[in-house]
Amino acid sequence: MDNKVPKEERKERGVTQDNQPKETPVEFLASVAELLVTLFFVITFVAQTFAIPSGSMENTLLIGDHLIVNKEQFAPATKWAGLLFPYRNPWRGDIAIFMSPEQPGLILVKRIIGTPGDRIHLRNGVVYRNGEKLNEPYAQHTMGNDGSYGAVYRDNFPAIVPSMMAGVRNHVWRRNMPLHIQGGDILVPPNSYFAMGDNRDNSYDSRYWGFVPQENLIGRPMFITWSFETTEYGPDISGAEQLRRARTRSCTFLTKRAGRAPCN
Repeated sequence: MDNKVPKEERKERGVTQDNQPKETPVEFLASVAELLVTLFFVITFVAQTFAIPSGSMENTLLIGDHLIVNKEQFAPATKWAGLLFPYRNPWRGDIAIFMSPEQPGLILVKRIIGTPGDRIHLRNGVVYRNGEKLNEPYAQHTMGNDGSYGAVYRDNFPAIVPSMMAGVRNHVWRRNMPLHIQGGDILVPPNSYFAMGDNRDNSYDSRYWGFVPQENLIGRPMFITWSFETTEYGPDISGAEQLRRARTRSCTFLTKRAGRAPCN
């Protein structure tokens, strides 16, 4: 079609295209600054990255999984942002990221088993909530009950008295737990949650340190971005070794998430 356009007209078109205004350095820097401000807002107030450091949530979340966490989901609702962000309280079965009630500065990830007013107990490792047996396909039991005091406490909470022998290191919980027991159940108080790891035999959770206060909640995982265990980097590690580790991490991710056989 352009071959039929007179040569003079094509030249004019070319001149017009060449004379289109281009972005100035100041405009470019302004665009970059706007992007950085937006990213800063999102990272500070909306989302956060989090890496799984332990196996307490296996096989739902694996060691080395890197998550994007929605920080606004469980945040206190505000009038100015109420229409932008879907605020709500945690639901039963939600996976939640929160600050440890026991150790300041430690961030934990567990599943919400009980919400305020719920009555919880375990019998032989099975969770009962408000008298009903829960169907938990995500829960796994890998160690079994060897009859030890710790195993009996873990699988029959809260029927067994908490003690150091049971693995309850938190002396405040050892003292206060009996105050929350009603009719063989632990009663979740207002503005608190009962949380457990999916790897029930290897999870240090509400059975050992108590309830999660509402104000300790950080957010809810949205998705897994990548999966690898962090390794050391430094001047003593060669480029070839770093490439080898990157390849290993890629294979680990595929092995975990896609069911592939490990790379050779």
